[in-house]
Amino acid sequence: MSIRSELKRKALHLTGLTVPAIYLCCGKTTTLAFIGLAFVLFVVLEPFRIIEEWRDRIKYRLLNMYPSPELGRSIELIENHIEAITRPHERERVAAHIYFAAASFIVVYFFPMKVAVGAITVATLGDALAAIIGKSLGRHRFSSGKSLEGSLAYFLTALLVLIPLVSFAPALAGAVIGTIVEFYNVPPDDNFSNQLAVAVAVYLVFLVS
Repeated sequence: MSIRSELKRKALHLTGLTVPAIYLCCGKTTTLAFIGLAFVLFVVLEPFRIIEEWRDRIKYRLLNMYPSPELGRSIELIENHIEAITRPHERERVAAHIYFAAASFIVVYFFPMKVAVGAITVATLGDALAAIIGKSLGRHRFSSGKSLEGSLAYFLTALLVLIPLVSFAPALAGAVIGTIVEFYNVPPDDNFSNQLAVAVAVYLVFLVS
C-alpha cells in the first residue's frame, strides 16, 4: 500500500478517537450505545463491501432510480477510495472497523474509564503513527515488513497517552505490550487484540502498583 493510501486509511482509522471523546464527554452508557449502534451498522453493511454482486445490484437500482452521470462517477470514486485503503486480506474477510468496534465495546464495558480511554486512544493513535512513520521514515526493517522507527513511534505515543491517565508503571506495561502486539499483528486482528492487550496490561499493573 502506498504512503498516500496509508494516509487515507489512517485518517479514517483516527475517527476511532470519537469513542474515547464520547466516553469523556457523555459517560459509559452513551459510549456503549454509540459503539453498539456502530457495530450493528458495520455488520449489516459488511456483506455489501465483500460481495461484489450485491454491490452491483445496489448500484444498478440507484442508477435506475436516479439516472445521472454524476451519481455514477461519485459511486465509482467512492469504490476506488475504499479499494485503495483496503488491505489485501480484508477484501474477502471481516474488515478492521468491525474488530475495532467489538474490542472497544469490550474494553469500555469491562475496564475503568481511564484504562479504557487510554487503551482505545493508544490503539488508534499509536497504530496510525506507527504505520505512517514506518512507511515514510522506516529505515531499519524486519522480515515482517515492520520497521524499528514505526515501533518506536507506537511505543512513545503509548507512553505519552497513558502516563497522564494511569502513572508511569502501568503506562510502561501498556506501551510495551501494545508495541509487541502491534508488531506481531496478533490474531484475529490487531485492531481487536491491541486494545484488549493494552487494557489488560495497564489494568493488571495498575492493580499491583
